[in-house]
Amino acid sequence: MTALDLNVGAEIGARIGTEIGTVRAKPAPAPRDVVSIAGRALRGVPRELETVIPPIFIALFFFVVNIGTLQSITERHIKGFDIKAFMLPTAILIGVTGVSRAGSLVLDIQDGYFDRLLLTPVRRLAILMGHMVADVAVACLLTVPILLLALALGVGIESGPIGVVAFIAMAGLWSLAFAGFGYAIALKTGNPAAVNSSFLLFFPFLFMTSSYVPRGQLTGWLNGIAAWNPVTYVLEGQRSLVTHGWQWADLGKALLAISVVGLLSMSLCLAALRGRTRRG
Repeated sequence: MTALDLNVGAEIGARIGTEIGTVRAKPAPAPRDVVSIAGRALRGVPRELETVIPPIFIALFFFVVNIGTLQSITERHIKGFDIKAFMLPTAILIGVTGVSRAGSLVLDIQDGYFDRLLLTPVRRLAILMGHMVADVAVACLLTVPILLLALALGVGIESGPIGVVAFIAMAGLWSLAFAGFGYAIALKTGNPAAVNSSFLLFFPFLFMTSSYVPRGQLTGWLNGIAAWNPVTYVLEGQRSLVTHGWQWADLGKALLAISVVGLLSMSLCLAALRGRTRRG
């Protein structure tokens, strides 16, 4: 083939490309992007059971040990007090807090999958939302063994079957609100160790609240901190479903506390996502 033939072929190709236009991948609808990312994240859970089994084991361990340790002294001094029902929300929050796919997102960043994903038409926000949808699903499933154990120990849910659904949903929403901090760290640092340590942020909030004794039994500075601690209101909202039924004031405060924490964590998370996508 001569040089003239090559030039003519190039001109024809350029003309055809101009007339037809550049071929581009058509973006999928946003919900499909989210479902696709969430499906991939959920399929990865069975391969990474080490991220799921320890939280549920720790939650069950603390639930049983705290009941055995505190039942006699608390029920003797507080008439009509049910330590098993009281400790159930504490065990749930221990189990679901910090459970997220943020660690897997870090691995995607390190092996280049995240950057390759940015080259596709998938929406940037859908990448994050897909992982979070998977987190909520996993968190809701983690509450089931703890609830079954509580029911086996004689705990009754005063709000009924719908209250059980609300209880699980509240646990999932809290898990989502806290997961934003893990994703913010993951997107900002790309460091697995930093992401794994994000759960440590929760421990001060858990212990400086009414997690082990009723709020009315707290005194001094601890009572003051508990009054401003959002975990206090999440615990009280879940306890109201278990011990009193539908207490709308307690439930409203719990949802407000979750919203405040979620607003802060998601703001940090979205800022980190914008920074990461600009670098990508």
